[in-house]
Amino acid sequence: MHETGSFSSHGAGSAEPEYDGWAVGAAAEQQTASRSRPGSGYEGEPAAGAPAVVPSPRAEASDGALAASPPEPEADVSRETEDPPLAQEAERAVKVLNPSGEITMPRPTRRRVVCVANQKGGVGKTTTAVNIAVALALHGNRVLVIDLDPQGNASTGLNVPHHVGVPDVYDCLIDGTALADVAQQVDGIPNLSCVPATIDLAGAEIELVSVVARESRLARAIQASSTEYDYIFIDCPPSLGLLTVNALVAAQEVMIPIQCEYYALEGVQALTSNIALVKSHLNPALDITTVLLTMYDRRTRLADLVEQDVRAHFGDKVLHAVIPRNVRVSEAPSYSQSVMTYDPGSRGAISYFEAAQEIAERGARVGGLA
Repeated sequence: MHETGSFSSHGAGSAEPEYDGWAVGAAAEQQTASRSRPGSGYEGEPAAGAPAVVPSPRAEASDGALAASPPEPEADVSRETEDPPLAQEAERAVKVLNPSGEITMPRPTRRRVVCVANQKGGVGKTTTAVNIAVALALHGNRVLVIDLDPQGNASTGLNVPHHVGVPDVYDCLIDGTALADVAQQVDGIPNLSCVPATIDLAGAEIELVSVVARESRLARAIQASSTEYDYIFIDCPPSLGLLTVNALVAAQEVMIPIQCEYYALEGVQALTSNIALVKSHLNPALDITTVLLTMYDRRTRLADLVEQDVRAHFGDKVLHAVIPRNVRVSEAPSYSQSVMTYDPGSRGAISYFEAAQEIAERGARVGGLA
């Protein structure tokens, strides 16, 4: 018992002064830090009855580092003033859909007949024709889309009936029916009409072989139309047959969508050769005015190389707007809609809106031709 008491009293006597001195020093440092940082939340003394909290030297070091770093009010302010992503998407959607009609694209001084052509399939011809037509119609232009592809994809994208028995472009080519008798108004877009294509058009190439002036049948139908349009877009099949030749003879402008892949460039070379032949023999007014890069993937080096080659070859005819790979663009036709109405806030819709705006502005500057 004597040894135990002597050990306790010796331990207490030896450890007590060292502990008290350290605690007093820490408390003094805490009070100093509290005075140097007003409003930091530290209190000079603990609450009554609460155990004294002695901070460790490591905590003091880190606390001092925090005290030394200045606050960043600018970052907080910028986060508060920025619109959230949903608000930004809603703002883009309002610009694309234009429900108030305040946003208008320049109207050309004369009617523009644009042939959307590329002999290679899957490059976005129909998607481009449909979405640019919708964008122009939503912003004050009167637009007609002529579906010259037997697959009828443009008719599907605009939700226009094109089953067997529906009057279509075949009647115009073979029987000489007026465009006004086969054109249908597109639901929900007042300024947009469509001449559909049915499966009957698949045999038109064979039937046109024996028809007089077979290359200019569509051109005559357009010239005889009394309906006023600012734009007429002709969606061509992925070939260079008589249907595409009819479109090239009827148009004054050619728009070429080019997929940002190597094989797409080979198809463009054959197309430009055929356009030159049509221009020299059948339609001297024909010209390539617009080239649009589609399915652009910025993550790949190939897309950049294709873009450089296309811009080097066609120059100013290539639009600044580029259509990216976007799943919304691919989903829209399955709902019989354009991407402009299916998801107006998506990247695909904004890109086509910018392309349509650029086409309209270019045409207004040069008096009708892009």
